[in-house]
Amino acid sequence: MDNLTSGSTFFLMGFTDIREIQILHAVLFLLIYLAALLGNLLIILVTTKDHCLHTPMYFFLKNLSFLDLGLISITVPKSITNSLMNYNTISFLGCVSQVFFFFSLATTEVALLTVMSYDRYVAICHPLRYNSIMSHGSCVRMAASSWLSGGLNAILHTASTFSTPTCGSPEVHQFFCDVPQLLALACSPNPGEFVVIGLSLVFDFGCFVFIDISYIYIFSTVLRMPSREGRARAFSTCLPHLIVVTLFLSSGFFAYLHPLPKSPSLSDLRISVFYTVVPPTMNPLIYSLRNKDMKTALKKLAMTRVCQLS
Repeated sequence: MDNLTSGSTFFLMGFTDIREIQILHAVLFLLIYLAALLGNLLIILVTTKDHCLHTPMYFFLKNLSFLDLGLISITVPKSITNSLMNYNTISFLGCVSQVFFFFSLATTEVALLTVMSYDRYVAICHPLRYNSIMSHGSCVRMAASSWLSGGLNAILHTASTFSTPTCGSPEVHQFFCDVPQLLALACSPNPGEFVVIGLSLVFDFGCFVFIDISYIYIFSTVLRMPSREGRARAFSTCLPHLIVVTLFLSSGFFAYLHPLPKSPSLSDLRISVFYTVVPPTMNPLIYSLRNKDMKTALKKLAMTRVCQLS
């Protein structure tokens, strides 16, 4: 039995030990990472430069892009490096950092997505009261509360996870340090971490219910709109967002609720991709390519850049 100390090393077993598939995985993850990086950086740049996008919706969107950049950057680059170098170790401090920042950013994202659904609810269902409800001060407080909830949750998870003695080989059957896989290394059950996981799941489920209720009201209001174009625009933005939120939360629920098998399967690794890689990659597509204001701002920024170069 060994306590987790700063000198410990973990082995991230990843998807496979077949060299050719490791290279394929590295190339695929690299392309996905570059796409997420480009998309989120563009959103941050455009929403900062274009004064027409200095509204509550795009204020929250900029925060979401920062979160997505961090969420995908704490797991994917390390996995790419390990696959290319055929080197699957991660230090104790590296593992602690992944757990802390993953929970901080993921929890903040869940809270922020809830705030964003409320913003859309007020904009569509109570348009005349929108400016008074979603004032600048209110938006800053809601965003700050989201970040604070993520930080507190991360501290609880990190402290309880790494306070447990481990037995056997420190092999983590994941492409990053995920808490369920780390708990599988424990010599005995960790009641403290199970309580923290339970509280996190209650928080996530509450946010999911709030998001669903918001969208039920939004869709009922949209269906009563006389303009067919307005209905189509609202559905084209809201439905993909709701699908990504559902994938993000449902895959996380499954990963943290189902008992770990003695021999971890490839499906467990695939499920983890849905709450670590898919949301940061899909959110820029939903909010830029399917958003008329964002496309206009991108064209304006591109034209300005071309004029400067010429």
